[in-house]
Amino acid sequence: MADPVGRARVRRQMDLSAAADPIARDYLILSLRLGRLVPGLVDAYFGPPELKAQVESEPPFNSTRLREDASSLESRVDQEVPEEDRRRWLHAQLVAIEAQALTLSGDPLPYPDYIACLFDIVPEMTPEEIFDSATDDLIRLLPSGELRAETVTDRLATWNARFKIEPDKLPAAVDWIVERVRDKADRLVGLPTGEGIDFEYVSGGPWSAFSKYQGRLHTLIEINTEQLCRPADLIRMAAHDCYPGRHTEQAWKERRLVGDLGRLETSISLVNTPQALVRDGIASVGERMIASEGVMPGMLMELYERGGLAIAADPGAAREAAEKQVRIERALGSLRAVVANAAYLLHSHGATRDDVLAYLRRYLVGTARPERQLALIEDPISRAEVVVAGEGERLLRRWFDLGSVGEQVGRFGKLLREELTPRSIAEELASIDLIRDGW
Repeated sequence: MADPVGRARVRRQMDLSAAADPIARDYLILSLRLGRLVPGLVDAYFGPPELKAQVESEPPFNSTRLREDASSLESRVDQEVPEEDRRRWLHAQLVAIEAQALTLSGDPLPYPDYIACLFDIVPEMTPEEIFDSATDDLIRLLPSGELRAETVTDRLATWNARFKIEPDKLPAAVDWIVERVRDKADRLVGLPTGEGIDFEYVSGGPWSAFSKYQGRLHTLIEINTEQLCRPADLIRMAAHDCYPGRHTEQAWKERRLVGDLGRLETSISLVNTPQALVRDGIASVGERMIASEGVMPGMLMELYERGGLAIAADPGAAREAAEKQVRIERALGSLRAVVANAAYLLHSHGATRDDVLAYLRRYLVGTARPERQLALIEDPISRAEVVVAGEGERLLRRWFDLGSVGEQVGRFGKLLREELTPRSIAEELASIDLIRDGW
């Protein structure tokens, strides 16, 4: 997949952009400076290395100074940036940066206002009826054991144990599913020439896969062979993190926005910003496009065989298990918003820690330990980050569901290649609703 010519082209254009565009340059410096105060804020950086070296060599800026710099840069955007879409994107990002600096200075916004500033949308809680329905579905789908007191989590663990791919067979299974979704993504939305992904296989730790965009159209993904070993999880990783999800978006934006248009601001990825919400929404919607419920059983059955699972020897049993797995994944997907709801309860609705822990214990299923999730929603970074996936998927699914299949593919291409904000998407949704209502 290597394309030295294409990558050299990107490098040359990035260097030219760094010299020519003070707005992008100052945005990168501001973001890197805030990243020194907020560990984990910078998810990826592939901009000019001299800017990163400059920030790392200087004394850390205090949060008050960074807030002032963000406000000053925001006022300059209107004067110095002629493109409307770029102005909107920079404004949204700078509001999020300013809100984080404000929180660091000891003057935090109320939680709903903070989330709205970070992600450029008004947040919503997921109705608990959705969680209750998903839990009921899991109880019906998962076989019960001999103990009547067995929990849904116990049942799920027993079910999952049947589909564990051993480490020696995992690379071949990963290579197959990634190549399959790559081909589908290339046919649907296209891929930039020269993009590529490398995989490393490790063991230990509570995480399943760690994805890091390296720049030059390249992503490195570490796979924990003890955690990411079930066919259903491999499919989700391949579509969500690879094609047409996170890697595809990063590569297209590096090629088009940075390389072709010189918008160097997109050479840094920040968590807890509108950029992050759109990115997670793209990954979730892309997963549905590439690995829909209609094609999932076939993918699962192929992975049963390639992974050396015993169930592959009985095609009828394999088909039944694969179709049941799709329904299980649908139910588990409905429960992903539980932690976001718990964050709203703790930070906005006056619930105590014990109340929130009980809420998590009521709804969480699988390996997501309630105590660990409570620690996340109390963490300064993660308390906002837990909202991203659910809000991003909710917003983009509404946008996609309004169009035909062709329109959905076109919209997905725009998301991959343009600087869209959550508010711009929400405004388009609102205008469509008004037209449908006869206004």
